[in-house]
Amino acid sequence: MDLGFLTVCLGNMPLKEKAKWASENGFKALEVACWPKENNRDYSSSDIDVENLTKEQAEEIKTYFKEYGLKISSLAYYDNNLDRDPTKRAFINNHVKKCIDAAVMLDTPYVGTFVGRNIDKNMKENFDEFEKVFSELTAYAEKNGIKLMIENCHMRGWQYPDLPGTISYTPELWEEMFKRVPSKNFGLNFDPSHLMPQFIDYMKAAEDFKDRIFHVHAKDVEIYTGRLNKYGIYDRQIFNDGEDNIGYWRYRMPGLGQVDWGKLISLLRKNGYDGTISIEHEDPLYEGSVEKVKEGLILGIKHLEKFV
Repeated sequence: MDLGFLTVCLGNMPLKEKAKWASENGFKALEVACWPKENNRDYSSSDIDVENLTKEQAEEIKTYFKEYGLKISSLAYYDNNLDRDPTKRAFINNHVKKCIDAAVMLDTPYVGTFVGRNIDKNMKENFDEFEKVFSELTAYAEKNGIKLMIENCHMRGWQYPDLPGTISYTPELWEEMFKRVPSKNFGLNFDPSHLMPQFIDYMKAAEDFKDRIFHVHAKDVEIYTGRLNKYGIYDRQIFNDGEDNIGYWRYRMPGLGQVDWGKLISLLRKNGYDGTISIEHEDPLYEGSVEKVKEGLILGIKHLEKFV
């Protein structure tokens, strides 16, 4: 297994600079962010302009990754592929295809995205739309020798307050995804931190979907029982400016939350997983400056390297 991280956490720093720092600090892989250049999403960056990537630019990127002893574990573009606006949806779907094209040029096996959700439609109607959209996207990936994968984040409040912004956040919904799009080129970027706040056993999920785990996000989560007793499973509803506004859980760096990384990595290894464990840095206590982000990443790799 290789340890890496998703590059969005280092903001607009040039990719070559991110790669150099990663190499100097023991990382062996980068999950490279490929959002469009014009983009206002949080936790996003455009480290490779896939819309305009040339073969010469791809070769340059591969050369310095090789020099730094790194691989590109995946190209990352997590957006709403079922957006209710047909124009926006078409743009997002097409950008996923551009990421697939770039992955071919970069000799990278995986592209990661979200399913998303059409907030105007119910779950069944969303899955009908999902089947059309992702049958086409997966077929495009398969034709090009690339595997397409979904991160299992629920994205609560993304399109509408309190509602999950995707339809791919529980094992029940994964079953439906893989029933609708059964291709073996379609799988998961498995992230246990999105399961724990839902009280889903991430070990059982990892075992049950072992053949669909293409890539793993290392993000921890801290759950506060006392806050849960106050806010309940629907979590905090009233927020006040300038106050501590977290609910009953928050994301943390690996080793600072309650995910048992030794146990999970052991299970993954037993089941034949030999891919990348990629830190997705969303710990609010290690944000605010490049120095704090780097401090968090180093904490994360020092914890994870005990188990790989």
